Amino acid sequence: MKFSLTTTALAGTLAFVLGFAVPALADIKIGATLSETGPASFLGDPEAKTLKMLVEEINAAGGVNGEKIDLIVYDDGGDPNKARTFATRLVEDDEVVAVIGGTTTGTSMAIIPVFEDAEVPFISLAGAIEIIDPVRPFTFKTPHTDRMACAKIFEDMKKNGITKIGMISGSDGFGASMHKQCLSIVGEYGIEVLADETYGPTDADMTPQLTNIKGKDGVQAVLNPGFGQGPAIVTRNYAQLAVGLPLYQSHGVASDGFIELAGAEAAEGVRLPGTALLVAGLLPENDPQRAVVVAYKEAYEKATGKPVSTFGGYAHDALRILVDAIKRAGSTEPSAIRDAIEGTAGLVGTTGTVTMTAEDHLGLDLSAFRMLQIEKGGWKIVE
Repeated sequence: MKFSLTTTALAGTLAFVLGFAVPALADIKIGATLSETGPASFLGDPEAKTLKMLVEEINAAGGVNGEKIDLIVYDDGGDPNKARTFATRLVEDDEVVAVIGGTTTGTSMAIIPVFEDAEVPFISLAGAIEIIDPVRPFTFKTPHTDRMACAKIFEDMKKNGITKIGMISGSDGFGASMHKQCLSIVGEYGIEVLADETYGPTDADMTPQLTNIKGKDGVQAVLNPGFGQGPAIVTRNYAQLAVGLPLYQSHGVASDGFIELAGAEAAEGVRLPGTALLVAGLLPENDPQRAVVVAYKEAYEKATGKPVSTFGGYAHDALRILVDAIKRAGSTEPSAIRDAIEGTAGLVGTTGTVTMTAEDHLGLDLSAFRMLQIEKGGWKIVE
């Protein structure tokens, strides 16, 4: 499925109807391939809605450097092969100057080679560190990395005297990557993994794995790297088994949708690293992100009638980074846009304050993460 907001076609129609020449408006073609449907739709749908909403706002306000944005969106359904096909179409047929997308780690990794070969800037909305490490010239991303999420969680565990844990990880691209990253740094925090279980993307019951963890002597807390429905099932099974230990989830489920899927009662007390967007109303007045997250939250919920999500926030930041780069570059040449993205400095978004360099195509540090806890069906800042 393709969605396009174009102004050139509108100008041509006006010329025909009115009977006189109307100069064609220049368009900045920006592409997106997102998982609007499929198993990752709870991520991709708010991303797509956010991009469309913001582009309409920007165009209504006069565009970027006097030019309107032509947003071309394809729905890849979370399928890496479809995503690659759409990525090729965006470059070869649509001739976009930049692309936002890659809802999941799997789709992002599949399409990176297309944009690197074509030398078209690409801003991913997925979590795995492999997307930007090693650094690739034309690839950037907006979410914190899975490695950063591990560090934030382990900091909180260490602060609370937790030294022995169990892990249950999804085997999907995100879950496998975060599992690997957590194991690579867990020792730095004096924490030992006593039990290490996994589950598949379509598994509907994680009771056997959780029973194994529960029966392991010495475990003080459990960490679940994963996204999608898996962590919600883990959370429900965890409550049913009355494991009775602190449960940590990843930033991959940082949304109200996770609480709904898991159930507020089962999710009570779950901790995870998240962004300021989830706790917009709890931020102090002097927090630099407050104005940005409140404005986006209000605009999104008014436009869609649905609660704002962290994942839509990733798309919000990606488009703001891209628009800021085009303005500073004074050009729509992909190479000039790439250079300007890499020079992003102090840009306040929903995910944090972004400052990129040639060595850092994310531009966030751990301070952008907030450690959150679910209480009575809502969120609480616990640091």
